[in-house]
Amino acid sequence: MTDRVVIVGGGVAGVSTAASLRAGGFDGDVTLVDTGEFPYDRPPLSKDFLAGTKDIEQIALQPPRWYDDQRIRLVDRTAVTALRPRDGAVELDDGSLLPADRVVLATGGGAARPPVPGAGDARVHVLRTADDADRLRTALVPGARLLVVGAGLIGAEVASTAVRRGCDVVLVDPAAVPLAAALGPELAAWVHALHARHGITTVRDVVESFTERSDGIEAHFAGAAAPRLFDAVVLGVGMVPRAELAGTAGLEVDGGIVVDAGQVTSNPAVLAVGDPARTRDHGVLLPRTEHWEAARHDAARAAATLLGTPAPDPVAPWFWTDRHGHHVEAVGRMDAAEHTVARGRGDDPAFSVFGLRDGLVVAAASVDDPSAVRAARRMIDRRVPADAARLADPDVNLRSLLRG
Repeated sequence: MTDRVVIVGGGVAGVSTAASLRAGGFDGDVTLVDTGEFPYDRPPLSKDFLAGTKDIEQIALQPPRWYDDQRIRLVDRTAVTALRPRDGAVELDDGSLLPADRVVLATGGGAARPPVPGAGDARVHVLRTADDADRLRTALVPGARLLVVGAGLIGAEVASTAVRRGCDVVLVDPAAVPLAAALGPELAAWVHALHARHGITTVRDVVESFTERSDGIEAHFAGAAAPRLFDAVVLGVGMVPRAELAGTAGLEVDGGIVVDAGQVTSNPAVLAVGDPARTRDHGVLLPRTEHWEAARHDAARAAATLLGTPAPDPVAPWFWTDRHGHHVEAVGRMDAAEHTVARGRGDDPAFSVFGLRDGLVVAAASVDDPSAVRAARRMIDRRVPADAARLADPDVNLRSLLRG
């Protein structure tokens, strides 16, 4: 019997697990343990929250009353220090035990700091928490010289926010076209070129070291003869899954907390969801998925496991990013496409690209055209045959293509 579920971590994966349990009819105790004041959404940290246009209460995942209405006990400002599945409990940082028949690890991840000399300097920032964003915001003053390392989602969004705040921004990444595998080379190149159009200097290089100076911090680039001086640096080079609790408890950890298709770890009393979870499928360890919606799908599968109900049908992976006033979405795997079909052009108000393989849509990406990605997602999930000419015609209503 599962009467008491403890969820460790208050990000979108943890809160979604609690919500899915209640939505599925679970009537037992649900406790959510989080180290923060309350669970908040992470995507705004690089955008509205960093810009100062939203405060922490405005990015809360749920209003305070929701936890009471859903009969979810929120234990805030508290850390779980040990899993005790044999005792049917977890240990908290005050030494007390919290009873748990099943535990869901939604521990998230920490911002990666590469082993670059000087990367621990106080002027070198990361962005993973609201506290990180608060510290970084104080450095984003008009005229500040900012180096952003990494042109992926976080780095590009921070660069966009910083230039709007009047900073002099340099964005460095070794990739000629960041996100090409996810968006396709043409659309990714257009999106990356937005930086230059908005006054950001983009550099294809790597940073070898940082050196502290009284008037700033020097960044030494591999491809430059002389270092460059900045007031602050942001590292946007990925995340490290928080798997320490799982490892200490003897759970299988291999580049993340290893789970099966139902999010169950090597100990059947413990599940894992979100950023730290890594699925083994038919004996093969798959890459971790670190996107917001993927965490919600993990939560739905974990809740189904705990409820003993069928797992939800799989759907194509989807993510979004906002930068320089444009909204970008992608679905599926563009790197699996044999060829692409463009719908519109870069100088249109909105445009999209579809990836096709064997007569089917396998991916799509769009700029300011979310309806195209929604239609593509349905086509991918339903395996609807694709007519490339009709996909490319902006006058064709994409919803009509869903009928095959």
